[in-house]
Formats: sequence, C-alpha cells, structure tokens
Amino acid sequence: MKLAVKNLQNAEVGQIELSADIFGVTVRKDILHRVVNWQRARAQAGTHKTKGISEIQGTTKKPYKQKGTGNARQGSLRSAQMRGGATIFGPVVRSHEYDLPKKIRSLGLKIALSTKAAAGKLIVLDTTETNSHKTKELAAAFGKMGLQSALVIDGEKVGEKFALAARNIPQVDVLPAGGANVLSILKRDTLVITRAGVEKLQERLGGQES
Repeated sequence: MKLAVKNLQNAEVGQIELSADIFGVTVRKDILHRVVNWQRARAQAGTHKTKGISEIQGTTKKPYKQKGTGNARQGSLRSAQMRGGATIFGPVVRSHEYDLPKKIRSLGLKIALSTKAAAGKLIVLDTTETNSHKTKELAAAFGKMGLQSALVIDGEKVGEKFALAARNIPQVDVLPAGGANVLSILKRDTLVITRAGVEKLQERLGGQES
C-alpha cells in the first residue's frame, strides 16, 4: 500500500510503500484488548499495602476475661473487628506483571498500526529534523497539518530540537521506533511516522509471523 510523504510544511514530497503485512492487518479488538491490559498491568506500581495482625502495634494481652462480662469473646485488640485492628486478606506489595507471548505482542502492534491506516489517521513525515526548538513554531506546523492529538514515531532516535519543541505541546507524544507500543498508538487520534520510523518498524516486525 502506498501513502504520500509530507514535510512539516504540510507539502507532499513523495510517496512510500508500506508493508501490507504490518499496516494492512485485519483488525482484531480482542488482540488489542489483551495487549493493552498487559501493558497496563506492567505499568502498575503494586505498592498498595495494608497491615496484617503481625504488623499492628499493641499488646498481645487478652482484652478482658473470656466469660462473665456480657461482651463477645475477644482474643486481641489487634484483630480485624477491633478499631485500629488488622486488615484481613488486604493488598500486599507485589508485581502485577504477567507474561504475554511475543507473537501476540507483535501482532497487537501490527493491528494498532493497521487500525490507524484503515481509519485514515496515519501520516508519514519526511523527517523530524528542524532548525528551531521553539514550541510555538512546531505547534503552528501541526496546526497546518490538522494535528491536535498525535503520536509521532521517529527512527532510532528522535531529533533533539524536535523533541524539545514537541514536549510542551498538549496531547502530542514523541517516541523512537523502538518505543512504539499499542497503548501509546491508540491513546492519540493521529499517528505520525517518519520515513526512518517506517523503516525501523518494518525491520522490527518484518520477521514476525502475522
């Protein structure tokens, strides 16, 4: 599949051939759902914690005698039913990460790219090289291209001046090709990939079975 290549002035400067095995894959929401859940699970800090009975400070003495007080029997002031007591089966510090097959992760990325291409939300940019690091100038260029919510994927690394200019623009994210992921692609309305980014993504995913 062919797509026009544009520059930052929104002028067409050529065309590029995109691999149908990467940008023309059948959309499967179930795969996207699995990969997004996997990414979110990996991002969870897992630092939530409540105290068990062994961690509650206080006496281990029986609050009052077993019988004759008219109250229910109690063995400890640190028990869950007492004010300030322990939490039973509460959350503990742990990792929420789990394994997902590499083929599913690769397929998810292909589907995410194909989703943007099928929706007409994919733009191929010639390069991110720019002489200015000013946010105002880059925001004006994005305005001409009609970009309000976008993810820009560059090649091996993002141009330094472009990254500086883009970091203060709301709803615009910039990533190198190696950091491209399903969640970031689906999070923004438009996907912008440079020529170098396309080459790196096709190199990264080209050897994987679809």
